[in-house]
Amino acid sequence: MSRLRKVLDPSRTGKDAESLEKTLLKLVVGQDEAIEQIVNIYQMHVTGLCAPGRPVGNFLFLGPTGSGKTRTVEATAEALVHNPRAVIKIDCAEFQHSHEIAKLIGSPPGYLGHRETHPLLSQEVINQHHTDTVKISFILFDEIEKASDALWNLLLGILDKATLTLGDNRKVDFSKAMIFMTSNLGASEMSSLVAPKLGFGKGLPVSEGNESQEKLSKKVSRSGIEAARRKFTPEFMNRIDKVVVFKPLGESELRRILDLELGQVQQRILLSPAEKSFVFTVSDAGKQFLLTEGTDIKYGARHLKRAIERLLVHPLSNLMATSQVNAGDWVQADFDTESRCLVFTKEAEGLEIQTMANMIGENFKMPAVAAAASASADLLKTASAGKSSKK
Repeated sequence: MSRLRKVLDPSRTGKDAESLEKTLLKLVVGQDEAIEQIVNIYQMHVTGLCAPGRPVGNFLFLGPTGSGKTRTVEATAEALVHNPRAVIKIDCAEFQHSHEIAKLIGSPPGYLGHRETHPLLSQEVINQHHTDTVKISFILFDEIEKASDALWNLLLGILDKATLTLGDNRKVDFSKAMIFMTSNLGASEMSSLVAPKLGFGKGLPVSEGNESQEKLSKKVSRSGIEAARRKFTPEFMNRIDKVVVFKPLGESELRRILDLELGQVQQRILLSPAEKSFVFTVSDAGKQFLLTEGTDIKYGARHLKRAIERLLVHPLSNLMATSQVNAGDWVQADFDTESRCLVFTKEAEGLEIQTMANMIGENFKMPAVAAAASASADLLKTASAGKSSKK
């Protein structure tokens, strides 16, 4: 047997992992490290190289509020099973006392209400969103630092052996689950490190010592991981596959998030009843106004979402309720320097759904009802044109 000695390239990924990465990069802004870790774990799962008898992946997401931790989990579910609501979310603030664990695993025999309790982590619940092609469950323990020690001890067995024993002694298998835990530990330290780097309408000042962006990123990550190690026990941290520190979002990231959020608002409008569907656009000055009003280092992207709801969505809902905007209209939102607010003008009316979709761009997904209506309209036009030609 002759040896080939052919050099291989381990940096290449398969089609499934590559597709997941492309989708996540579209849905999640500014957190490339988290995306890379999820894609790596998924690639190992697809090739069957994940450790047997353990969950597909155990992730701990650290970082300040509004940096995209929960959004990343929802985007992963959306990319793989096409449903962002396929995430089984456990709010750890509801488990601050040890006896509340019964809500997760059910009451043991002999306790009051044993047969009436329905555990939140039964096998049927965690497998409910499996599809024919992707059999992965997505379980999110949100704000894990707020939970009691009893929940952390319960997680030790899940993270290590992928097994949970319910109150009635039934076993739950987590070997086909991605387990995500989020925490705001170290958020204040991270924000204080990055705060001098952020700002709108001002030059970005240089922090002391003229640190490079790479050194600053390492310092932020280190502060988050150290905060987690102070809070959690070593045996808990040792069972986590990937610890990812989410960086506070800067101006460029918030601009991209603004475009994504405006697209979500447009999607909601076009998913409304057909007699209310219209298209809107926001000028560059209008977008800058939304960014200025929605920028807050402490609250991240969530503050931007609230600004969009307050300054854009609420006025649009008033225009719809008073019939100033009707189906097929094109509304333009612009910033008025005198009144310091958005002004809305009707630029066109009577547009077809396909025309509105073309105005929005390639990221728009036409609602099924609207698409069917558009197709029916095209068929009617074709049929009437045929009848006219026969006459």
